[in-house]
Amino acid sequence: MLNKQDKDLLYLLFKKIDSLLKGKDKVIIAIDGNSGAGKSTLAKYIEEHFDSNIFHMDDFFLPPELKTEERLKEVGGNVDYVRFRHEVADRLIEGGDFEYRVYNCHTLSFDRTVKVKEKRLNIVEGVYSMHPTLIDIYDYKIFLGIDHDKQIEIITKRSGEELARKFKEIWIPMENRYFQEMRIKEKSDLVFSLLQEMSH
Repeated sequence: MLNKQDKDLLYLLFKKIDSLLKGKDKVIIAIDGNSGAGKSTLAKYIEEHFDSNIFHMDDFFLPPELKTEERLKEVGGNVDYVRFRHEVADRLIEGGDFEYRVYNCHTLSFDRTVKVKEKRLNIVEGVYSMHPTLIDIYDYKIFLGIDHDKQIEIITKRSGEELARKFKEIWIPMENRYFQEMRIKEKSDLVFSLLQEMSH
C-alpha cells in the first residue's frame, strides 16, 4: 500500500505526464537515481496508468571486452552508453518500431532481442540514464534518492550479502561519483525519495 505522500507525488507526476503528452507527439522520461531507490517500481506505476515503453539501463552494462581499466575509471563509464544511444535513443528520436539487444550480466552474453512498438510515452529507468551522451533526448528527468543505510538494507534483501558487498565497495561509489560530478540531481526536473512501500 502507498501512503498519502507517495500517492500525492504520483498524482502530481501523472498530471505532468498528461500535460507533456498534450503538448508533444512523443515524450521520453528518464528515471535516474540511487540503486534500490525504486526506479523500476516507479516506471511500472507509470506504465500501469499510461501506455508506454520501458527501457532498463541494466540491460546495457558493459560486456567484458569493454571493461578496460581506463573505461572503469571514467565517470559514468560503467554503462554502454554508446550502444544505448545507437540502439535505443537514436531510434526513439527517429520514430517507428525497432529492436535492441539485452546484455545479461549473469551469462555475460547478449541473450535476447527486444522488439519495440512505437508508443507516445517512453521511460528510460536506471542509473546512468542521464549520462551526458543521453540527457539531450529527455522531455522530463526524475531523480530518486534514498538514505545510504536503507539502500544497503534493500539491496541485501534483494540480491544477497555477497552482491550487496560489491554494491557497497564498487558500484555505489561509482554511482555516487557519477551523480556528483555530472550534477545529475541538479539537472533533474523532479527530485524525491519514495518510501519503502514502493521500493520492494
